[in-house]
Parts: sequence; C-alpha cells; structure tokens
Amino acid sequence: MNPPERAAPEATVRLDLNNPVFQRDLFGLQKPERLAALDALAKLHCLTWHQVYRDKGLRWEKITSLKPPSGVDALYSLRITRSRRAVAYREGDFLRILSIPPDHDAAYGKK
Repeated sequence: MNPPERAAPEATVRLDLNNPVFQRDLFGLQKPERLAALDALAKLHCLTWHQVYRDKGLRWEKITSLKPPSGVDALYSLRITRSRRAVAYREGDFLRILSIPPDHDAAYGKK
C-alpha cells in the first residue's frame, strides 16, 4: 500500500470537512451559496484526484502567498461556488478543507 503522501492520482477523493473554521464559513453562507457549496462537495466526493487537478470548473491552484501550517507541504484553492474559493490541502487521499474566505483575494492571503 502506498504511504498517504504518495497516494495514487486515480484514488477517489476523501473529504475531511471537520475543520471548525470551514464549518463556520459553510453554515454562514446564504442558502443559494450554501447549496452551491454542497453541490461542489458532492462533486468532489465522486472524483479521482486526477480529475480534480484537471477539472476546469474547480480551478485547483496552489497558493504561494500563504505559508502552510506546520506539517503541510502546500495550500491550494479551489472554486466552491461562483464567487467563493475554498482553501484546502491534500493529505494522502484526503482533501482537508480549511476555510471558505469571503472573497477571492482572501483565499490567497491578500487584503
């Protein structure tokens, strides 16, 4: 079996939605945005990692302007609604979502 950091790109995405900041952000969205975010999460749940990287709607991008937390190689942003991006990182097969900042620039650490 591959170690988590070397998981195969064909592996199905496993979602970790337990971060309290992410939960606060998700539950704080207006109903239409919240439903769109849940649709995006349902989509992610069905994709392989290779599909996530190639999906033009998700726009998976490495964030170079933010320092990742200790033990995390890099942070990424992905489109979660039309106007919001989520901040997340990959750990093995898990996509660990950290937050849904209020605007596009906030996802990249810009004010």
